[in-house]
Amino acid sequence: MTRILKSKYKIDRRLRCNLWGRPKSPFNKREYPPGLNGQNKRRKPSDYGIQLMAKQRLKGHYGYITEKQFHNLYVKASRLKGDTSQNLVQLLERRLDAVVYRMKFVSTIFAARQFVSHGHILVNGKKVTIASYSVKDEDIIELKTKSREIPIVLESISSNERDVPEYLSVDYDKMKGKFIKGPKLDDVPYPVVMEPNLVIEYYSR
Repeated sequence: MTRILKSKYKIDRRLRCNLWGRPKSPFNKREYPPGLNGQNKRRKPSDYGIQLMAKQRLKGHYGYITEKQFHNLYVKASRLKGDTSQNLVQLLERRLDAVVYRMKFVSTIFAARQFVSHGHILVNGKKVTIASYSVKDEDIIELKTKSREIPIVLESISSNERDVPEYLSVDYDKMKGKFIKGPKLDDVPYPVVMEPNLVIEYYSR
């Protein structure tokens, strides 16, 4: 279990958005930060504050990623050819826990991390237990045979709450899918507006 699992809805209110698009998010009813002073008027945020908020939203969407891990992804993205912000999004979407979540094998990114670490996922026929494992184009991701009847899996794949993005293909009869190609920002089904360009500005200060 991740350290922020129990407080994920407080994160929604602190970041002032429904970060994972869940219908039960308290932000849907209380659009202000938690705490006694949450409803107090706030000053207009500085450029640094706006950049920080963008970074926290993007990082928070992928569950428990440490600041060091996130910064390392930024460094890696900056060394790749092309737009750094697009590269960063693609690196995040290639994380195995993110792929399992996008394929709807589980209902939350937190559950995806736990699912991977408990050994339920195979990549190209081999068990992988590292949530941050980077999936490559054409990799096959599937559930172990014994994991295919787990109630949370069956509940998640039958839910209409989310759709599988086009850069993935999934066969629920065989409980396996393919990572077709790395996505661009517009291809990723974020429930809120993400601004990775501001994240790059934050780290480039």
